[in-house]
Amino acid sequence: MLLLMLLLIKKYKKTVLFSLMSFVLLLGVSCQKEETEYIDTTDQDTITANSVITTILSKTVQNEGSWDDIIDGTSCAAVQYPLTVIANGQEVLLQNIEDIQLIVAIFAQFPNDTDTLEIVFPITLIMWDYTEVEVNSQEELNQIITNCISNGQGNNEITCISFQYPITIYTYNSAQEQTGTVVINSDFELFQFLQNLDENDVYSLDFPVTVILDDGSTQTVNNTQELQDLIESCENNTSTNPDPTQFETDLTTGVWYVTYYFNDYDETDNYQDYQFTFNTDGSSTASNGNDTVNGSWNYQNDSTPKLELYYGTTSPFNELDEDWEIIEASTEIIKLKDISGDGSINYLTFERNPNTTGSNEDLNNLIQYLTTDSWFVNLMDDSEEDKTCNFVAYEFSFASNGTAQAVSTSNTVTGFWAAQMSDGQLEVILNFDSGGSNEAFGNLNDDWEVLVSSNTAINLRDVSGGNGGTDYLNFERNPYTGCGGGGTTAADVENILQDGQWFVASYLDDGVDETSDYAGYTITFISGGSVSATNGTNTNYGTWYVTGSTGSLELILDFGTSNPFEGINEDWDIIEALTNKITLQHISGGGGGINDLILEKL
Repeated sequence: MLLLMLLLIKKYKKTVLFSLMSFVLLLGVSCQKEETEYIDTTDQDTITANSVITTILSKTVQNEGSWDDIIDGTSCAAVQYPLTVIANGQEVLLQNIEDIQLIVAIFAQFPNDTDTLEIVFPITLIMWDYTEVEVNSQEELNQIITNCISNGQGNNEITCISFQYPITIYTYNSAQEQTGTVVINSDFELFQFLQNLDENDVYSLDFPVTVILDDGSTQTVNNTQELQDLIESCENNTSTNPDPTQFETDLTTGVWYVTYYFNDYDETDNYQDYQFTFNTDGSSTASNGNDTVNGSWNYQNDSTPKLELYYGTTSPFNELDEDWEIIEASTEIIKLKDISGDGSINYLTFERNPNTTGSNEDLNNLIQYLTTDSWFVNLMDDSEEDKTCNFVAYEFSFASNGTAQAVSTSNTVTGFWAAQMSDGQLEVILNFDSGGSNEAFGNLNDDWEVLVSSNTAINLRDVSGGNGGTDYLNFERNPYTGCGGGGTTAADVENILQDGQWFVASYLDDGVDETSDYAGYTITFISGGSVSATNGTNTNYGTWYVTGSTGSLELILDFGTSNPFEGINEDWDIIEALTNKITLQHISGGGGGINDLILEKL
């Protein structure tokens, strides 16, 4: 992902004035300013149409197409905005170049999936020579790519350098006498000038010329040879792989800490407080002040650069003994990955400062819950619109390799999932195929904040960034029964509640666990609408009743101002009513907060 992001940043620095395209095409080279007085001397840096520098300049200012290869798959052309694509089943409207990051983010969500992108045709391509082509199908696009490769245009562009405009060009006749000047204001204008040169045309640049290098710095060049040398050097030294010398210098300077290690589960805590050093002789140590583990390292400068680590058989350091593919490297961070024999992907990250995100116990418990047995959607609330019944027929399973399935008697929907700790908040990321008849599954595809995580229930929330709406998604072990065909009635719930005594097994007030406030209390629901809760010392009295129809039942509780039961005075949505457990939820209409209450029978 990082390599693509660097490519996007690099490409975006060069400004292509597309809005001037039609205007300049009409003018052709008429933008040349014919001077009535000419300089008598001939510029010693004169250039012909067949000069090497002309070819190099053309490659440098041709329309850049590689920055959007994630969309069109060819460096011969760039897409014209807006356009719509479907990335891993999610429809995305791209308004400008910056929106490519939306695709990158979707692809990066699930490192072990197969990324797919479908273009919604027709689209317009702006070719390497700035001509426009309408493309109506993937077959037409494939043919353009084939032609591009056969014509050798795909890899021609030079992208590591750009020009600071305006640039003045002098033109000459066959006698090497200056005949005029052309003022160039963009890559497009310079490209058109070069393409319109005849075989016998001669020109020169008005030096000094300022160029912008790949790192954003500028440099002044004073003659043609200096410019040619600079561009050729830049082109020859451009590589998306880390510079071996710089990488080894960074690696062997100072100390490093493991800030992330994932091998089916987050095992970062295994390396807490250990400082890693990598020495120039290829040796390495991991020490926490009391214990020191010796190992070795080796940098493999292949087409896919790798960092080989070996710490012997000492646990848990032997888990790091792999040839790690380098996916990001700088003076502050090194990100690595390794594909195991079973196809799962392990991740290892070194940083300059220790991991401060705390224990990974909650994350690993969540992974364990998700990957054990099946789940069923018991609530899908899309900004207060109940869409639960869209999923009632499906049984969900989440595999440890990051794949997911939702299976009904007539359909199977595949997808991917991931769990992570982001800024201290536990999250589940879902991405199911939402194309065609599976459109409803698009409602599940999001980064969900985890409110409740247990072996029996996983409650999720997402606050939309656009309209500010709040969505809720609850998974439970048993199917939802409130979508017709019978199901639980108000009378059923009343009978269940009156049959025995209950206690508060869990109470989350907008995600804050307040279960302990009700420890020791026994709750009794009495026929006629009375309810009492006592711990032997303190007794709270209130009222209760069940209202609504099958699929939208509510339990209304009111303990008045009695502490602490005033905290659960709500109109509770009945999520699930079993003979030994009642699962309730209340969604605030104003702030969008969510409370979860689970009552279990003694």
